[in-house]
Amino acid sequence: MNAQGRLLARYLRDLPEGELTWIGVRPQRREPMLSLPSTLAVEGYGLEGDRRMGGRAGSGRQISLISTEFIASIARHLGRAEINPALLRRNLLVSGINLNALRYQYFQIGEAIFQATALCHPCARMDEVLGRGGVVAMLGYGGLCAKVVRTGRIAVGDRLRPLPESSLPAAPQGSLF
Repeated sequence: MNAQGRLLARYLRDLPEGELTWIGVRPQRREPMLSLPSTLAVEGYGLEGDRRMGGRAGSGRQISLISTEFIASIARHLGRAEINPALLRRNLLVSGINLNALRYQYFQIGEAIFQATALCHPCARMDEVLGRGGVVAMLGYGGLCAKVVRTGRIAVGDRLRPLPESSLPAAPQGSLF
């Protein structure tokens, strides 16, 4: 873990739990997101049904997360009442937690364990789907990228629990984690 990650880890105990409120996967590039009630997060790859499952194992961008609070800010910047999370092309929508405080940290949703790896910056497509100014509205509110470090089922309504590295359960035999 880098210096910024170690600093954030000191405050992890003060971070409340969040809730998973939406799951989306995209079977192919540039296809619309499909909303799911639950799915399997697969260690080293991503979410079952998502195009990233066919990618390189171990990527730091296996899944992406955004919060309802970030989406509300983006909507305000664009003068909208709301934004459908599927338009933003993030896999998981969570609420009740400051996502930026999870950067470089481990967390659990349902049975799966993840590690946040980087900020998820908006791409030029956001101007296509949100209209002119979409990219600018998302700057600082794009969410996080993460990797799956323990396979498990996740479902809408599951809690997002920050995990201190020292509390991670022992990895099963043959695990990449």
